[in-house]
Amino acid sequence: MYESATTEVSNKRKVTEIFGSIGKAIYSLIETVLVALVLAIVLYLFIMTPHEVVGNSMHPTYKNGEFLMANKISYRMSEPQRGDVIIFKFSDTQDFIKRIVGTPGDEIMIKDAKMYINGELLDESSYLAESVITNGGSYLHEGQTITIPDGQYFVCGDNRTNSSDSREFGPIEESKIKGKAWIVYYPFSEFRVVQHESYSIGL
Repeated sequence: MYESATTEVSNKRKVTEIFGSIGKAIYSLIETVLVALVLAIVLYLFIMTPHEVVGNSMHPTYKNGEFLMANKISYRMSEPQRGDVIIFKFSDTQDFIKRIVGTPGDEIMIKDAKMYINGELLDESSYLAESVITNGGSYLHEGQTITIPDGQYFVCGDNRTNSSDSREFGPIEESKIKGKAWIVYYPFSEFRVVQHESYSIGL
């Protein structure tokens, strides 16, 4: 009789310990998930923003279906630079990825299918094939020179013949820029750090 009671108490203690362990594990899991969610929200709101490349306007530098992460804090510490690859808000429902080719105050011109900045040929040979033709558009015509207003940036896609960019819709406001492209993270086989260009123009 005594042994039976002892065994029953022991079994109850084991069951209690098991449920206690399960409870602690669940609490720890919930805590971990909540911390991860908070970190993800902070990263999304203040530090990083994801972007899916849709279309071929930046091909082959960035391909349709690739996913990038853009750094949102770079331009809080410095101004966007010519050669930067950026994500910007084009409309309420659409973000674009393009390359900055002109900064505020620059005089920009398209001549003989090439881009000129402040009267100097912009060397884009590191990311544009020799066969790529830069045509004029509705905003910037061949042979025309325009001055980029303060607080605005002239952006182009690397795939010039298949890109709707500032040649068509004009310079973009700095306030529309969401971030500086940082890494390509998907597909995993294409993981890489985004390369931004620098030019000798104006140096």
